[in-house]
Amino acid sequence: MFYSTYYTSPFGLLMLGSDGDNLIGVWLEGQKYFGATVDEDMAEKDDLPVFAATKKWLDKYFAGQKPAISDLPLAPIGGAFRKVVWDILCEIPYGEYITYGDIAKAVAVQMGKVSMSSQAVGGAVGHNPISIIIPCHRVVGANGSLTGYAGGISTKIKLLEHEGVDMSRLFVPTKGTAL
Repeated sequence: MFYSTYYTSPFGLLMLGSDGDNLIGVWLEGQKYFGATVDEDMAEKDDLPVFAATKKWLDKYFAGQKPAISDLPLAPIGGAFRKVVWDILCEIPYGEYITYGDIAKAVAVQMGKVSMSSQAVGGAVGHNPISIIIPCHRVVGANGSLTGYAGGISTKIKLLEHEGVDMSRLFVPTKGTAL
């Protein structure tokens, strides 16, 4: 059984998902792949301890604090490859960013491969079910391109600015498939 509740953030309404004990999702209303990792209906249940802890975490984050990702019991649903990518995302420090290529290199090392496709990594990053907390918004293209955020590029920019990221080397591409 899966459960949901809602949280009103400065960037819009968020739906939180849980298996009863762990956080399995944080989705921005209207985002691409909204709820995609959950194959069954979620019953609305506002009083789960994991939801209270997540809302407190989000309150701190949006107040400009830097709550630790490890403070929450995360259990994103996905295959082994995606979970490796999501674990790497959790290591990106607040207020910083890395490239898809950097993640691809780290995944290759962890999986004992010579190389890894940045596009494959981009797919896993884009399907991250725990937005904001697992910070997929901190991933950019090799040239500083702000692409590939399921919640929309404008939200990605707002999240990076909220964290005080130096945006001077980052830009929104005028064309591309990952806008």
